[in-house]
Amino acid sequence: MLEKDSLKLLQQALERLDAGFDSLPANLSETADRLHQNYPYFHPMYAGQMLKPPHPVARLAYALAQWINPNNHALDGGRASSAMEKEAVAEIARMFNWANYLGHLTSGGTMANLEALWVASQLAPGKTILASEQAHYTHQRICGVLQLKFEAVPCDDRARMDVKALKKRLSRGGVGAVVATLGTTATGSVDPLPEILSLREQYGFRVHCDAAYGGYFILAGNLAPETAGAFAHVTHADSIVIDPHKHGLQPYGCGCVLFRDPAVGRFYKHDSPYTYFSSKELHLGEISLECSRPGAAAVALWATQKLLPLEKGGEFAAGLESCRAAAVDLHGRLKKDKRFIPGFAPELDIVVFAALGVAGASTLSRRIFEAAAARNLHLAVAELPTRFFGHSGVAIAADKPTLTCLRSVLMKPEHREWLDRIWAVLSDSTDEVLHP
Repeated sequence: MLEKDSLKLLQQALERLDAGFDSLPANLSETADRLHQNYPYFHPMYAGQMLKPPHPVARLAYALAQWINPNNHALDGGRASSAMEKEAVAEIARMFNWANYLGHLTSGGTMANLEALWVASQLAPGKTILASEQAHYTHQRICGVLQLKFEAVPCDDRARMDVKALKKRLSRGGVGAVVATLGTTATGSVDPLPEILSLREQYGFRVHCDAAYGGYFILAGNLAPETAGAFAHVTHADSIVIDPHKHGLQPYGCGCVLFRDPAVGRFYKHDSPYTYFSSKELHLGEISLECSRPGAAAVALWATQKLLPLEKGGEFAAGLESCRAAAVDLHGRLKKDKRFIPGFAPELDIVVFAALGVAGASTLSRRIFEAAAARNLHLAVAELPTRFFGHSGVAIAADKPTLTCLRSVLMKPEHREWLDRIWAVLSDSTDEVLHP
């Protein structure tokens, strides 16, 4: 019989976390108390880092699978959950119009990107990996771990890879792969993928799409034409990474890596005399650098995608469109308000901005961040090039190459409905700082 008594303890812990703090076993009491020290990541008034609550069905499915605790490394440890992983990954691949591919889930985007760059290095040994200055720092770190040569390509004033700079570097040769970021973690910028793919035809390198954050926006119907054009070309990439534990409504950690050419599976080939003997079917560990992985992550993803299919015009896509609409709305309000210096127009759902005043944008931004947090509006701060803020027509001192700005990640669909409240608190916090 499956053990169910611990559900009572879980229910008690959840009730204590929510309200009451009644008697519980000491270890769960202390756990609930400690969890209150987090920021309210689940709430729309948290608009700081990339933290989004998993869908209730994902939480329930994950918890259900935990009673079995399957391991998706080999079929012996996760027969049902391995099949569910293959089905869930196939739906993600279809989202990018891939029917023939190699792919699997990972513990997160970092591991997924590591696998993609490792495969690139196997196909072009000794050649350099390129990514933009605003690409996630994990790419440089991964190259260090894999002992690959890495170079950063300059960005334009909208935090996208500068195609002219890329072409100049490519002309010197020795490049094995270019990482195109579709949704940078700082600003949500989308690299010009069509132009990068055109250069591939000329210079012959692999194109890896790091769509860990932005990949699901391929389903959104309200992107700007240039951004939509970039996503339309993802199908021509050589590899893709996407994180279901970001916009895919999954618990951490759940990443996914896809390869357009299934033949790259030969690089993973290895033998396990005690693991793979039970079945001639594909064991997921045979196409993964990771060994043990939680089958519960696959179960949660499968259940969520059954409820919310990855299709344009569907409920899941509507949630992404709400996030994008909230970001456009906030950026529009910032442009009309003389207290702020907005950055460039958001491509996805991330907005960056600073405050205008005699104390200096960096100092004011930090103070507004603290004042807003005191009112339970949680934003983030970021250090970005000053030139990213030259689009509004507001003159700012450019004596330093970077400034500390405010950053808002509006990745919950509810942010659209809460934007009036967010704006009111931001406005009050700004007034407090500018007119103490």
